[in-house]
Amino acid sequence: MADIVTTWWAWLAAALILAILEVLAPGFVFLGFAIGAAVMGLMLLGPAQLLSIPMIMLIFAALSLIAWLILRRAFALPTGQVKTFDHDIND
Repeated sequence: MADIVTTWWAWLAAALILAILEVLAPGFVFLGFAIGAAVMGLMLLGPAQLLSIPMIMLIFAALSLIAWLILRRAFALPTGQVKTFDHDIND
């Protein structure tokens, strides 16, 4: 259990790495995981230190899913719209 308490920085480092991956491969794939890891890292600084590893992973998964759903709703195209291109990049 002591290892979990000292790994808050690993969660924040993972959040940073995932955020960098999101910049390299945009599409809101890694950003939800980055937000979940960042929140989890901050939670482990506080009273969440007493949680077990399976519970920490479950919270991380739930936070990542919630973040991804919010990002999808905020930045997705409105329902029924499709991207169309009027010109060719080679013209």
